[in-house]
Formats: sequence, structure tokens, C-alpha cells
Amino acid sequence: MLTKEARDIGEKVKDCVQDRSYSKARSLLMPAFDRRTPFPMLRLVGSAVGNASLDCVNTFLDQIAETGAIGGWVVIASALQMQFERDFFAVFERCKKYIVAADVWYATDMLGEGIPGQGLVDYFEDSLSALDSWVGDANPWVRRAVGVGMHFWAKRSQGSSGNQTQADRLLEFIEPMYAEADMKAAKGVGWGLKTMGKYYPTRVERWLVKQIQTHGRPPRAVVLHKALAYLPVEAKQRIQDEAGS
Repeated sequence: MLTKEARDIGEKVKDCVQDRSYSKARSLLMPAFDRRTPFPMLRLVGSAVGNASLDCVNTFLDQIAETGAIGGWVVIASALQMQFERDFFAVFERCKKYIVAADVWYATDMLGEGIPGQGLVDYFEDSLSALDSWVGDANPWVRRAVGVGMHFWAKRSQGSSGNQTQADRLLEFIEPMYAEADMKAAKGVGWGLKTMGKYYPTRVERWLVKQIQTHGRPPRAVVLHKALAYLPVEAKQRIQDEAGS
């Protein structure tokens, strides 16, 4: 699928959704899922669909979620992004609903990048407020999505001087997740710390030392293992010495 085709399909699906012709909208979209369409093209489709009215879009997104198609989560995330300006906090609630319903890592990661991640990039403080309950949510996939969002934010900010304060705020925000015991969620936390360590190594080193001194080694080794991945050799050694390994 080429860019023009993706945009054309997106507009046609959006028009059908707006007219509540959901069956026709699905028939236009499903071939894109069946032939493993590149994700950037699916994002274009989702962005177009997301411009329809909220009630129509949300009804259709529920139907996409029911298919369980891998590409469907990409379309859902992109469509939800188009609702940030219209229904910000409800977008996070919808995203969480889909994460719980999907109950699988790849849907969590696609949605986690698309909503918590992009939300942190574009609306940092409001996104932290929206994610506050996710840190201690009963569902491990929801907790994992916080780490995925942190990864996405770090990847986009890339250590720029203007984002140092936000990096500190984000590390402070996920402090309770250092002790994450569920492996599904811990992998997300570790992934987030890994990318943070690539772009904010000094801050991550300082944060890790503080956590180790306060709590000892994390319950799941994957958190520390991933967090150390991009740190300088000297920093890794200092943290390992602190952790007693």
C-alpha cells in the first residue's frame, strides 16, 4: 500500500464511519489487515478515521478491537490520537480498555506508544495525571504500558537540553514501578529505563543508585538488566557494585 492509497482508504472508511455504515467501513479496512500493511500506512488510515465524530469513531474502534487483528491496534492508536484535543482524559481510559481486552504484549506496546507515549510527548503534565492510576493498576499490561510510554517519550526527546527537567519528572513518576514483580509489566519498565538510559544516562544512573540504596535489587532482574544496557561502562560498574553483583 502506498501513501496515497492509505490516505484514500482512510477517507473512505472515515466517511462510512461518520454515516454509521460500519459494515462497509470494515469491508474497506479488513484487506489492509489481511495483507500485513506497513504500520506507517495503517497510521495514516487511523488518523483519517479518527477525524469522524467521537461516538461514531468509538463504536467503530470497538468493532476493530473485536477482530483482534494486529494492524487493528495501530489503527486504533492513531485514531485515538486524533481525539486528544477533543476528549483528552477519556482517550486514556479508552486506551486502557483496549489494552485490557487485548491481553497481549504487542497490542499493549502499540497502544502504549500511541497514547501514553505520544501523550507524554505532546501533553506531558496532563499525560502524567492521566497515567497516575495506571502505575498501580491491577492489570499488568496496563502497568507495562507506562514503561512503554516512557520509552517512546525518551526516543522522541533524545536527550535534548530542554527535556532534562521532564526526564527527572518521569523518573520520579515511575519510582513505584522499580519494585514491579510481574514479568509482563517489569519488561515494560525495563524497556522504558533502557531508552531513558540511552539519552539521559547521568539521570538514570543517579535514579538507579537511589532506588538500590532505598529498596535493594529490584524483584525482577530484567528491570536492572535493561536499565544498564546503554549506560557507560563506568556507570554500569558503579551500579553493579552498589547492587552487590
